[in-house]
Amino acid sequence: MSGINGRPLGRRTFVLGSAAAAGTAALAGPLAESASAASFGWSDDGSNYVVDTGASLVFKVSKTNGDLTSLVYKGTEYQGYGGKNSHVESGLGTSTVTIAQSGTTILVSVTYGTLKHYYAARSGENNVYLWTNKADSSVTATRYIVRVKAGLFLNDEPDSYTYAPTVIESADVFEKSDGQTRAKHYSKLRVMDYDYIGWTTGSVGLWIVRSNHEKASGGPFYRSLLRHQSADGGGLYEILYYGENQTESERYGLQGPYVIALTDGGAPSSSLYAGTLTTSWADSLGISGYVSASGRGRVAGVGISGRDTAYAYTVGLANSAAQYWGSARSSDGYFSIAGVLPGTYTLTVFKGELAVYTGSVTVTAGATTTLNTIAIASSNDPSNASAIWRINNWDGTPSGFKNADLMTYAHPSDVRAASWTGNVVIGSGTETSAFPCYLWKDVNSGIIVYFKLTAAQAAAAHTLRIGVTTAYANGRPQVVVNDTWTSAVPSPPTQPSTRSLTVGSYRGNNNTFTYSVPASAWLTDTSAYNTLKIYVASGSGTTSFLSAGTSIDAIDLLA
Repeated sequence: MSGINGRPLGRRTFVLGSAAAAGTAALAGPLAESASAASFGWSDDGSNYVVDTGASLVFKVSKTNGDLTSLVYKGTEYQGYGGKNSHVESGLGTSTVTIAQSGTTILVSVTYGTLKHYYAARSGENNVYLWTNKADSSVTATRYIVRVKAGLFLNDEPDSYTYAPTVIESADVFEKSDGQTRAKHYSKLRVMDYDYIGWTTGSVGLWIVRSNHEKASGGPFYRSLLRHQSADGGGLYEILYYGENQTESERYGLQGPYVIALTDGGAPSSSLYAGTLTTSWADSLGISGYVSASGRGRVAGVGISGRDTAYAYTVGLANSAAQYWGSARSSDGYFSIAGVLPGTYTLTVFKGELAVYTGSVTVTAGATTTLNTIAIASSNDPSNASAIWRINNWDGTPSGFKNADLMTYAHPSDVRAASWTGNVVIGSGTETSAFPCYLWKDVNSGIIVYFKLTAAQAAAAHTLRIGVTTAYANGRPQVVVNDTWTSAVPSPPTQPSTRSLTVGSYRGNNNTFTYSVPASAWLTDTSAYNTLKIYVASGSGTTSFLSAGTSIDAIDLLA
């Protein structure tokens, strides 16, 4: 059975892998200061609230702005680089900060305008639980950054290591002297691929365990920066909303808990993962926007028919208020998505990352909505269409194309990338691996596909399809057949307006362009190769890898 957002319960995927009154915490029981530094409790040093978890962790929260100013584990300070604290976004301004203790829980509450942020500690745990409630657009708050001092951890994800010497793009993409590229964007991972990120020395581990992202945007396949190291130290991120290559509007409301976890070198406890974390102890804390387990529901599907079993399937739920997802079981397509806020959602079934079914489902608090077998119509999967030839298969990703894997953690100019140019011959056996995953107006526009047709095929009109997963600067394909027939320039579909292809993300809005090629365009000599030239059309973009471009899913000529 899958946990919330599609991770099987207990799976470790990545190793780096009622409202309260404003400004107060509605806690039962008296406030209590710690009796000693070795016991669970809190104290006030004048500038900060000092929280001792009663285990091996002591942390401080600024009374002025809610920054995390200190994170001491077993006597070693881990917080801070470049003179900066850990905080929401790049730090809040003057805020109302309060603290309260009830039994085995301490809660620090931060109010900055309409934004509320919380830190919680539990007696005997080396964890800091965090929630952030962004109520509207009046406050820019899209992330929490844990800033870690330099030299405490080796960097085991070198592609996000940002002290390469040469800036090559937008002040945040760098090139080393050997031609390899580095950027904080290059995480490799989609949201659904990880439960936690961080570092370990083997004897100390520092991690941030992500929340269920129910109030985030972009869905299960979204990619954003997760961590980086520089000369000044390292940063771990919980991205609450990230605008780069974003496909959805921002959602508002409470996000969390997400957890800063300190360990003796191992991974954080799987009990903290979004798919397994239960916080019944937080039910009575008065956290603004908090909804307990009893106020949530579940969606379960008995199966999905019409699947291509060579691919993983994901089921997503989304509306303007929340998003969730779960993995479909490979044997029969069974899925279960728990912890869902009540409401009506669009339910989408994805083959890989390609939507092949949409429907609607209503979730009720305290109940399970059970769905009968979902049938994917044959026509909804473009791979089922009979084709004369096909380059790659349709799954909503550029996976399999040349340089596709590299592009989730490197810039296209990286020395490790194979040449972006080069033509393709149908029947060579290398059609997919030779075709570049991305096309740009200023880099490889005009790539040629060579193919032969039988006499019967050449006597008929055919539909050409080109699937894309995102586009930069309205880049879209225009085609020329045999230098005699030219398609119209298609209208650009809705795509994110920010960078994508150069910051490790191909995930935009999948779109299929279709071209009706008349019989008169084909060569009648069956021994000769027809040519298909694919150009990138757009009046936008600049030059090189920031010229108009697009990511390719599949290309085929239908029978």
